[in-house]
Amino acid sequence: MAQPSRTMKLTKDEVNELIIDFQQTESKSAQLALVEHYTGLVDTLAKKYSKGKSFHEDLRQVGMIGLLGAIRRYDPTIGKPFEAFAIPTIIGEIKRFLRDKTWSVHVPRRIKELGPKIKAAVDTLTNENQRSPKVQEIAEYLDVTEEEVLETMEMGKSYQALSVDHSIEADSEGSTVTILDVVGSQDKGYEEVNQKLLLQSVLHVLTEREREIIDCTFVMNKSQKETGEQLGISQMHVSRLQRRAIQKLKDALSKDMPPELNR
Repeated sequence: MAQPSRTMKLTKDEVNELIIDFQQTESKSAQLALVEHYTGLVDTLAKKYSKGKSFHEDLRQVGMIGLLGAIRRYDPTIGKPFEAFAIPTIIGEIKRFLRDKTWSVHVPRRIKELGPKIKAAVDTLTNENQRSPKVQEIAEYLDVTEEEVLETMEMGKSYQALSVDHSIEADSEGSTVTILDVVGSQDKGYEEVNQKLLLQSVLHVLTEREREIIDCTFVMNKSQKETGEQLGISQMHVSRLQRRAIQKLKDALSKDMPPELNR
């Protein structure tokens, strides 16, 4: 397709045409036109998170990786503007970088890696037990010591949070929102589409029974008890198989994810 002039702003239709062109043909010119069009947005988001610190250029490069990932994954047929999908994606890459790189004190890598796992374990155990889990329960669930759980929780307080209460340019028309508003209003439909596409690409790693459990608990939204009754197995067995299936999916996604997104 003919490329729009680089000195002119792209319309929504032109953006969608370039994205489709790139997704179908890996067109470098389409990719370049999109990158040039959204460089200002990426730079603005990076500035709001770096707050003038020395790692601004790093955040800018990370934001570009998020932009390229959004270009590859965006589905124009959904009907929502590309910016509504791209901004949370770019911010997600920036936040992951900050999580790993901007602790206010030196923290061992194992502590950084265990932190997100503890949060996920707390969510899962709270849902299963209908109460907040004890440190011992979290440790047993993750197969780590109670001391490691407590140490990670304590070290997590050393993370240097950055303010997001600032206005940013949301689209090429000049509309503005705060970063906090954008993060809080990520479209649920996009997330569901992304999750389904990713899951479909790795479901082959699961056994038939594991697929049934994932389908019941996440697609049909059944409880573990209801799933067990439907499949004729105990709730504890459902829980074990569910955890195993989720770990297999995570491992497969980590292995198969494109390098620019697997950070």
